[in-house]
Amino acid sequence: MGSQTAAKAATLAQSRTDDPIPIGDYIPQISTTGDNHLKERAFPSRRPMGATAGQSALCIANRAHPLTRQPVSDRMPTSSKKKPLVIVTRKLPDAIETRLMELFETRLNADDKPMTSTQLVEAVKTADVLVPTVTDRIDSRVLSQAGPRLKLIASFGTGVDHIDLDTARQRGITVTNTPGVLTEDTADMTMALVLATARRMGEGERVVRAGKWAGWSPTAMLGTRLLGKRMGIVGMGRIGQAVARRARGFGLAIHYHNRKRVHPEIERELEATYWESLDQMLARMDIVSINCPHTPATFHLLSARRLKLMKPTAIIVNTARGEVIDENALVRMLKAGELAGAGLDVYEHEPQVNPKLLELDRVVLLPHMGSATLEGRIDMGEKVLINIKTFADGHKPPDRVLATMF
Repeated sequence: MGSQTAAKAATLAQSRTDDPIPIGDYIPQISTTGDNHLKERAFPSRRPMGATAGQSALCIANRAHPLTRQPVSDRMPTSSKKKPLVIVTRKLPDAIETRLMELFETRLNADDKPMTSTQLVEAVKTADVLVPTVTDRIDSRVLSQAGPRLKLIASFGTGVDHIDLDTARQRGITVTNTPGVLTEDTADMTMALVLATARRMGEGERVVRAGKWAGWSPTAMLGTRLLGKRMGIVGMGRIGQAVARRARGFGLAIHYHNRKRVHPEIERELEATYWESLDQMLARMDIVSINCPHTPATFHLLSARRLKLMKPTAIIVNTARGEVIDENALVRMLKAGELAGAGLDVYEHEPQVNPKLLELDRVVLLPHMGSATLEGRIDMGEKVLINIKTFADGHKPPDRVLATMF
């Protein structure tokens, strides 16, 4: 590293500012000769319309702490001759797996079969870094058997409800995720489910496939117009705000409930009405979109009591986590005609789907594919790469999951 870059890094390490760290200020410290594409892809900001993965203007945003070196005890054991052992629990995009193999000693899951609990225990006993996905339960039983080498869990995904964060902290294991890169894809899918549910697209498609369509009729497959309706967003984070921007384009009035009220400028931009009381908001909405994370505080946030507050003409859409809704109560209300419909991409007991949901016509069911775009998966993988490489070089990774976030 040149003297100019070293001086800049030292200044950053001593800084107390909350300003974002420009990527160019620290990537030279963590990059090897072949890492130029990582410099260019760390932490994408909102992608311009039409840009593809690899073309985004990139930056580090919303980092509360400047780049600092970790305490020696928190670093993974490395030497100039030995690369850290990275164990990946599921198959990732080829480009990401190739780069992992180039940078680290890596064990891949070529057949993409989910690891059993026993296999996860064996992985944490030997790995320096574990790369799990949202389907892997990294609970206290697994983490209590982790070997002394395990210092980083670089999760491939935004949600971290599959990881016992308290146990990880107690054992000195850093946890990272991949925030921000799934926002637009998940918001797209949310609006797709709103449209599909309100306009009964799933029902119509099934009628055609079954050969039961007898031709156009003035009263057949009547759905609900979106224009002028009220949408209530539960969870106004990145994805909730992206949903609101899309919904406004369909003429929906935006309402929201959130743990904290968003900045007034965001409210003005989205023309959004804040409700401190979730109960009061639910009773007035035509469409409810669930966009909050699953935490102990949000388990069954949409309980049987709260679902009954909704209008019988209302629809509910969930692209967040299935545990946020009392699924059995939802089924009962849909069967009784107490709700007009539901669009679900997530389920309370994934990958099992409540069989009673499968019997209902006014429900659109998707296999947890809200973020499933090639661009999104590559973006996620490159965040994982950056987090591991930063950590391996003795720095705090930029996407650390902190206790104050949940």
